[in-house]
Amino acid sequence: MSGKTSQGWTHTAIKRVAHVRYGLGQPPPSSPDGVPILRATNIYRGKIVPEGLIYADLKDLPLTRAPLLKAGEILVVRSGAYTGDSALVTSEWEGSAPGYDLRLTPERVEPRFLAYSLLGIEATHQIDIARSRAAQPHLNAEELGEIEIVLPQIEEQWRIADFLDIETLRIQRMESIQRAVLSKLDERDRAFLDLEIDRLEVRHGVKSFRRSIRRIEQGASPQCDNVPADEDEWGVLKVSSVKHGWFWPEENKRLPDDLAPERRYEVRAGDLLVTRANTPALVGAAAVVPEVRRKLLLCDKIFRIEVDSELDRQFVVLVSRGTKVRDLCGAASHGTSQSMANLKAEEIKEWPIPDAGLAEQREMVRRVTEQHAVTGALREKVSRQLELLAERRQALITAAVTGRIDVTTARGAGV
Repeated sequence: MSGKTSQGWTHTAIKRVAHVRYGLGQPPPSSPDGVPILRATNIYRGKIVPEGLIYADLKDLPLTRAPLLKAGEILVVRSGAYTGDSALVTSEWEGSAPGYDLRLTPERVEPRFLAYSLLGIEATHQIDIARSRAAQPHLNAEELGEIEIVLPQIEEQWRIADFLDIETLRIQRMESIQRAVLSKLDERDRAFLDLEIDRLEVRHGVKSFRRSIRRIEQGASPQCDNVPADEDEWGVLKVSSVKHGWFWPEENKRLPDDLAPERRYEVRAGDLLVTRANTPALVGAAAVVPEVRRKLLLCDKIFRIEVDSELDRQFVVLVSRGTKVRDLCGAASHGTSQSMANLKAEEIKEWPIPDAGLAEQREMVRRVTEQHAVTGALREKVSRQLELLAERRQALITAAVTGRIDVTTARGAGV
């Protein structure tokens, strides 16, 4: 791209209107309070989100090299699955540390206009090309600086930013309504499950999980390649392979060719897996392995638990998702950071399990599965609405920052 558009807007590389640099090089020691560090996990579709925030003491931050953020700067994810996602630093987040990603300091451009331009289709397409040049998605400062946007006069930048502030806020409100529906569906599922568990406890009492455990083991975590293994390669499961009651075999890392696999840790169909280390919300997650390909190995952050014939493994998974066990996991988990918690085998053995017979266990599994099928169908519809709103938002932003609509007369609802 070069020259001017039909409206007289100028094609400009980002490096000509903003200073591009890196954030923190290494993570500082964590602190229970202090300065929040905005990482890639806190950047989502143009917004900074607080989930999973970590903090550091001000004295542990390299402020001469990576000063604290100012309102109007922009953070851009530099690696991983969400490479290129970006967010404007608002006054709420001023004074935070810049994390390990890229930061833009606008110098000759309205910050909001630049932030919106980075979310438009033209910029994201260029970013996708740049990020795909490495084996893993990655974006460096030079590549980000070369991304081209189109710039109108500063007064028009303000008008476009004001317009998009209003119109994207409307879309965000619609998204909030849809997410509230998803939250209500989660509450409904949780209440139904808790009621089923309570019903069995009242009728049959409870027993300690240890009474049904025949064997418990954890795997090993050698240094692996940071890519999933192919079907004919050995892979070591990541802790994210067990979550929300399901097993996700694609969540693994390839075992290097020069390392011999510990075959005793190979997972098999029917294995009951429980995570011993994860985020506080997910630690203690359980799943039963379905039919699975060979050459997947247990990692040291996942337990494999063998139970006796009087306990249905899917029943254990459902009980592990009930409020009582989740509360126990939250109370018992411990760790060295706010983003990772750990459970001991002895703590898992103390889970309360309704002392019902196999027939009633399996009947409960059937009822809960039917309930989840109903709410799952509703979730799919709501999720599709959220996808359409996200597409609409990007199309509106793209049209505005490229001059395809006149924001003095257009309204987002008509785009």
